[in-house]
Amino acid sequence: MEGHDRGFYTDSQKAMQTRFDSEPLAQTVAAAIMVDELDMDMHVPFITSRDFFFLSTVNERGEPTVSYKGGPVGIVSVLDPSTLIFPNYDGNGMFLSMGNIDATAKIGMLFIDFETPNRIRVQATASVTEDDPELSRYPGATMIVRAKVDKVYLNCARLIHKHTRVETSPYVPDAEGNQPYPSWKRIDLVQDSLRPEDQGRAEAEGGTITMEDYGAALAAGQS
Repeated sequence: MEGHDRGFYTDSQKAMQTRFDSEPLAQTVAAAIMVDELDMDMHVPFITSRDFFFLSTVNERGEPTVSYKGGPVGIVSVLDPSTLIFPNYDGNGMFLSMGNIDATAKIGMLFIDFETPNRIRVQATASVTEDDPELSRYPGATMIVRAKVDKVYLNCARLIHKHTRVETSPYVPDAEGNQPYPSWKRIDLVQDSLRPEDQGRAEAEGGTITMEDYGAALAAGQS
């Protein structure tokens, strides 16, 4: 153990704490809330009740990105106190998060309840596979991410603005893995770049649209 911070803080973070006279507080907070495994009574019920989370990853150039990951309730499953899994669904083909995980493995996960409010943060070392035995848990998923928990901790919720839930996204895959055809795949500029299984589907789904049409639909709350 390094001081009371469990070896969590970097030298740069500690230097900033010293500059602002918060090192004793930072050590106390780390000792009080930072654990190496999931608490089955405190953390797990909250995590498994979520239908979205925010995922941070970093590529091999050290460039970070943060993605919103939505799905069914229980989009993240807990296999044991040290292991989380979550699915990758069909997307825009960029594979930013999955490619970053494959390259560097380090991830951050932020779980939030905007109505309570409440939040939990997880830092983990992850891997991604197309043939994970848990893939059947998530109809429509293309890959599974396994995350080995490094640190997990509750976070102060005082600046989480309360929001009221309106509805579940209609694009969450059903029990057979089916979901509506996304409107962005109807944009004229992407037609020649779509994967083979999506080629030609735009006409059957209402025809092609322009980027301006798509932007207008998003502004009107239609996805």
